[in-house]
Order: sequence, then structure tokens, then C-alpha cells
Amino acid sequence: MKEKEALRTRNQIPKQDKWKVEKIYGSREEWERDFTELKRRTARFSEFQGKLNQADKLLEFFRLDESVFRLGSKLYVYAHLRSDEDTANTEFLALKDRIGAYLSTADAACAYAVPELLSYPEGTVEEELKSLPALEPYRFALEKIMRAKPHTLDRQSEEVLASLSDCLEAPGYAYTLLTNADLTFPPIHNEDGEPVELAESNYIRYLTSKDRAVRKEAFQTLFQTYGKYRNTLSSLLISSVKRNVTESKLRHYRSALEGSLFPNEIPAEVYHRAIETIHANLRSLHRYVEIKKKFLHLDDIHMYDLYVPLIDVPKERIPFEDAVAMVQEGLAPLGEEYLSLFRKGIESGWVDRYPNKGKRSGAYSSGCYDTDPYVLLNYNYSLDDVSTLAHEMGHSIHSYYSKKTQPYIYADYTLFCAEVASTTNEALLLHHRIAQETDPHRRLYLINSQLEQIRTTVFRQMMFAEFELFTHEKTEQGIPLTADDLSARWHELNAEYYGPQMTVDPEIDLEWARIPHFYRDFYVYQYATGYAAANSFATRIRKEGKDAVKQYTGFLKSGGSDYPIQILRKAGVDMTTPKPMQDTMDTFSGLLDLLEKTL
Repeated sequence: MKEKEALRTRNQIPKQDKWKVEKIYGSREEWERDFTELKRRTARFSEFQGKLNQADKLLEFFRLDESVFRLGSKLYVYAHLRSDEDTANTEFLALKDRIGAYLSTADAACAYAVPELLSYPEGTVEEELKSLPALEPYRFALEKIMRAKPHTLDRQSEEVLASLSDCLEAPGYAYTLLTNADLTFPPIHNEDGEPVELAESNYIRYLTSKDRAVRKEAFQTLFQTYGKYRNTLSSLLISSVKRNVTESKLRHYRSALEGSLFPNEIPAEVYHRAIETIHANLRSLHRYVEIKKKFLHLDDIHMYDLYVPLIDVPKERIPFEDAVAMVQEGLAPLGEEYLSLFRKGIESGWVDRYPNKGKRSGAYSSGCYDTDPYVLLNYNYSLDDVSTLAHEMGHSIHSYYSKKTQPYIYADYTLFCAEVASTTNEALLLHHRIAQETDPHRRLYLINSQLEQIRTTVFRQMMFAEFELFTHEKTEQGIPLTADDLSARWHELNAEYYGPQMTVDPEIDLEWARIPHFYRDFYVYQYATGYAAANSFATRIRKEGKDAVKQYTGFLKSGGSDYPIQILRKAGVDMTTPKPMQDTMDTFSGLLDLLEKTL
């Protein structure tokens, strides 16, 4: 309670510690003028309906589309940043709601474009590109649209599917409400034996407790509660899977996996090969479990022991200025150009540094083509906060490079690439910290931190990906799945991944029921592939120097100008091969060697 009372109000935060959002709009009046202008521009979309087979009209449409959504993004970024400064400030919440709702209106106003382009006879768009050279910059965007033609239904069917979208998303909505609003947990006991509230938001705190009784009780209480709703939760999940499978069949994909990967031209082999590479290296994860069991002096190791730190280190209070210096040291291999951008971001008001009353929790990087790539932090002077600074500035510098190099239409990068730059920064920082640390306890702590990153981001997420593939393939085969089937498969996967030393507690069988990402089809594998790509970049940057940095910078500058697999391949990381994932496994094994030496 004292921590909350000590929080400063927004007005008490010094100006130099806040992001400079006034660079976007200096006043509410400026924002309102642009909002009025946005509505005027949006009204012009109707002028082009039915005319996109005329090259000059298609070019005008693209230019109008850019002017509408560039302005709309600028309006939205300002409103959401100001709202997140103090979520109790209803003025900016109202602005955010207004522009958010209007952007949906703008989307609807130009929704005719893609179906119209796809309705034209074969070769129409290519002829337009030939007849008007000014359309050439839009070739890749048009190729992506036309590539979807075999998987696009007739206009009436598309309209029916669109009208049913809310209904089809119902399992995910219901899951969110059930698990966030309706589902509550019995109290558990803390390290002092006092009853305390258990929630998803504080579960990890108790799961990392040095008191084994505390983490065991938290683990059992959480999953036993989920168990009471197992049939409802399994029905929601399978309904979501059936939606994916049905839509992929309607759109003539060979599988739901192919349908999910198709828009970014990611071969299904990338998904399957990642699983195969993980399986070929499960012995390393088994070895980690064995080492952890020894470090913790346990006769038997359970699932609730996985997250407890191997060693306690005194908490450091790291001033923000020191954090900046630490990150710069860690990112030194990226060269002076990158470091100068990092300093520019810190010094020119990209970063909103400290917590204040009402400020949104967590951290993120956000911006648009016509703003700085702003960073929200809630810096609390810990080593984790230093890592978060490196992570979010990785996103922001990626966005900066992309916007400065690419035209608006190709400035945004895909989710497949999104976590690569941020994780590369974290990997470089952590490697530097491990190499420089002279205190054996702190070094051990850092080594284990990186091992846990790989365990949770690569091994664990690929286990999730394998489970997701199982649910979709069984559904495609017409095999009905129940809560018992889901739990049995989850138990098998945990036993296989964590090995013979691990006691796979029956409670873990319900873990599938608390993973919200399963309601976004084939999403989780991208955490693992993103980490693998970042690890490859970080390793090459450290070992090869300037040439690797040049290729990596090329990746940062590419935005969405090509498909993500091609962008990464051009930068020297080929995700269609096992190498990036295998390199990550080799990093994990090398860290285990360092850890084992301390036993």
C-alpha cells in the first residue's frame, strides 16, 4: 500500500523524464482540426468505387488511402499516448475512443477495394502497372492482394463471412470474460503463513517463491480451479479451432496451418522444421532440469519448481542514467550509427520513464510514420527494467530505420519480424553482462536468466505450437476432442519435453486452459522463431563485426518491403533451414556448460 501512496501524480514528474508528445500536437485544437480534415478525406473514398481498373484512378486511390491512414494513425497515436499517461484522464480516453471508432469507419469506407481488384479478369492489374510507371512502387502491395485470389470467395460469400465475424470470434470473447472476469481463485498462504489472494496477475510471484510449500499451493490451487471449468474451456477452445479449420477449407487451403501462414508466404515446413529441431535437442532441456534439481537440492523436481530462481542476489537500485550507460555498453557491437540513434531517442524525448498515478502498466514501443517511435516504461530501478529499456528501444530503432528508409506503404514490419530487433538487443546486453560480471553469484544469476529466456520463449512456446498443431490436425481428420483428450496430450508433451527427472504433476494437464494465445491461430511459434532469428543475429554481430552489423541494419531498414522470410534471408538468417533454431539450441547447451561448472 505504501508503494502506491508514494506514486507521484503526472504533474509531479519532471518534464525531462516524460516523452515529448507535444511534438505531435501542441494543443487540443490542432488535434480537432486534423480530425475534421480526416473526415473530409475519408468521404472521398466513394469516388473510386468501380474505377480501380483505371490506372490513374488506382494511383489516386492509393494516394488517398495513404493520406487518410497516415493522418488517422497520427491522431490515434497522440490520443492513446496521452491516455496512457494517466488512464483516469477522461479527456484523452474520449479522444482515443473517438479516433478508434472513426478509423473503423475509414476501414469500412475503402473495404470495397480488395474485392474489386480481385474481381477483375486475370492480367488487369499487370496491364495497369505497365501503362502507368507511377504505380510501380505499389507492385508488391498489389502482388500480395492478387496472390490471395485463389483463396478469396465470391463477393456474397465474403460479405456473409464478414457479417458473421463477431459470432465466429465468440469463443475467444467468452474465454476472455470467463478467465478475466468470472473465474476467481481461493486464497493461498504466503511465506509467513498468512492468507493472501491468488490471481493470474500475481501467480508468477508465488511460483517463484523460495518457499516450496507456497509455490506448490499456488500451483495446485490455480489449476484445480481451472479444472472446475474444464469442459466449458475445452468446448471454447475446440470451437475456436473448428472456426479456423472451417474457414481454411472454405478458402481452399490444404490445412488451417497453411491458411494461417499464407499471407506472409511462410512455408508450412518452417513450422514443422522448428518442431523437429526442438525434438532433436530435448536432451538439453532434460539436462537443464537435472542441473536445476541439483542446484535446488531436491530429491524430486516438480512442475511448480521450474520457475524458482537458482540463486538469490541482492537487489540493485540502478538509476535510469546508469541503465542507459549499461545498455549502450551492451549494444556497442552494433556500432556508432546505432548507438547514436539510441542516444537520440533518450535525449529527444522518445521515452516516458517513470510510473505515476494512473499510468498504464508495463512497457511498449508505439508510434506511426509521422511521429517519433515513443517508448512507455515504468522504470523501477531493477536489472529487469534495464533489460526492458534495451528491448523497447530495439523496437523503436527498428521502427525508426524502417520509416526513414521505406515509403509509407511498406514501413510496417510483420509480427514474424517484430520481436527480432528487441530480442537481439536483449541478447547482446545479457551476453555482455555475463562476460563482464566478476561476482560469481551475479554471473550465475545472469546465466540462469538467459537459460530461462530460452526455456520459456523457445522450448515452451514450441511445445505450445505442437499442441496447437495437434488440435487442428485432429479436427481436420474429423476426430472429436474432449477435455480429457486435450489434457492427455498436454501431459504427454510435458513429459516428453522435460524428461524423466521431472515429476509431471496431474494439475499441469489443465495448463492448456489458461493460454489465451490459442485463440489466435498459430501465433505462438513466432515467439520461438523470433528468438531464434535474434540469437543468430546477435551471435553473428559479436563474432563477425561490421559485415554482420551491415546485414542486420539492412534487416532493420526493410520494413514490410518483402515477405518476412525473404527479408531475414537477405540479412543472412534463413528461417527455412534448421540453422537459426539449432544455433539457439547450441547457445542453450553452452550456457548449461557454464552453469554445470559451478556445481
